[in-house]
Amino acid sequence: MQKITTWLWFDTEAEEAAEFYTSVFPDSRITDVSYYGEAGPRPAGSVMTVAFEVFGREFVGLNGGSEYRIEGAGISFMVDCDSQEEVDRYWDLLAEGGREIACGWVTDRYGVAWQIVPRRLRELLADADRDRAQRAMAAMLKMTKIDVGELERAAAA
Repeated sequence: MQKITTWLWFDTEAEEAAEFYTSVFPDSRITDVSYYGEAGPRPAGSVMTVAFEVFGREFVGLNGGSEYRIEGAGISFMVDCDSQEEVDRYWDLLAEGGREIACGWVTDRYGVAWQIVPRRLRELLADADRDRAQRAMAAMLKMTKIDVGELERAAAA
């Protein structure tokens, strides 16, 4: 068991969200579903929590009611991508019904913020040639979804 587990608060969508996330990311699975009992506070038999794993990391979705909402980018999850194809896949799935923000950030249909980042971006930004790194940074700042080819072209210019 990991030391810290991320809990996501939903009104009633915890199971739907867990099914979505485990369909987006490989090697993911739902590990447990618990239900409210007669003591409440939600209707008996309705889903209370859904535990799931994404890339071996434990999450729990809680159907806690409408008092709180997941929104904004105060907390986000960064997905380290090996290729443009991986960036495109995650971006397209997570952006559907959500909101594309900027610089690789997207908010999904449940309000969860994600950073879809190609590893190559981090490599270019850490380049020993600071001018090359700054050209890559300037290009990235103009992007919504990160385009590795465009970053490479900007860095080489």
